[in-house]
Amino acid sequence: MNGLRNLLKYKSIAKEAFDKTLIAGELLCFLHVTNTYVCTPTLGHGPSMLPTLNLTGDWILAEKISTRLGKVHNGDIVTARSPENPKKTIVKRIMGMEGDTVTYLVDPKNSEKSRTITVPKGHVWIQGDNIYSSNDSRHFGSIPYGLVQGKVFFRFWPVDGFGSLGPEV
Repeated sequence: MNGLRNLLKYKSIAKEAFDKTLIAGELLCFLHVTNTYVCTPTLGHGPSMLPTLNLTGDWILAEKISTRLGKVHNGDIVTARSPENPKKTIVKRIMGMEGDTVTYLVDPKNSEKSRTITVPKGHVWIQGDNIYSSNDSRHFGSIPYGLVQGKVFFRFWPVDGFGSLGPEV
């Protein structure tokens, strides 16, 4: 009889452990789906987006639904897969959508020479806010729309910059 009581005791412990593991698994699945398809935190750092984002890095939220529905426009800050290094995510501002004509300074540090291009179909033109220190479409050309991963809408760190990040006005 004593062995049967111990077996029933272990059965209830095993059921409780299984239930807790199931809840943890559901939470992890929810977080994965949210991060992959809805919204993802990203660290944006470096000088290319000064003064909008800090040099030392800002934690920002990028929602992914707008990009999937084609609802990004000129002036929106986006995260994109780097066309030069696919393992790297970059944060830039959209300056031109397909069919738009974009005029940009070729080398803003050394000359006033400008160039005008038309953004090809299925591509976007992205630039950093700091034209003097940004590796962007001026260097690698327009990027395929498929490389755009998310539309940045909120900065949550550092605390003094906490708040919404909308399109440039």
